[in-house]
Amino acid sequence: MPVEYVAPEELPDDEYPFVMNTGRQMYHWHTGTMSRRSTGLDSREPLPVVEINPMDALELGVEEGDTVRITSRRGSILIGARLSGRQARGQIFIPFHFREAAANLLTNPRLDPYAKIAEFKISAVRVEPVREAVFAD
Repeated sequence: MPVEYVAPEELPDDEYPFVMNTGRQMYHWHTGTMSRRSTGLDSREPLPVVEINPMDALELGVEEGDTVRITSRRGSILIGARLSGRQARGQIFIPFHFREAAANLLTNPRLDPYAKIAEFKISAVRVEPVREAVFAD
């Protein structure tokens, strides 16, 4: 059945200039409740990371492994940066397997009028380097 195109409710702007996409990593699935308990799988991707284009990272003053704050209109998370050419400029990717950096807390809850699912794939966010110590021993 054909449907009419509906533009995303939330697009990047001056306050939230990046588009966040969420999804899966190769070694984990869903919320990680099972795969994160497997030492073999968890050892491959043990920490949450945000993939960010290297040029965007350079402009933000972010280097590989730095902690960044990702903020949407719904909240913020702290997460490690992974510089990746897989991401286009202005776009970031966060896997949703990690409760320590729950990406789905940031997503847009607006429902698609046809599929009746949330707009998980288009959420405007801000990326900021975190200069203070976050994870102390």
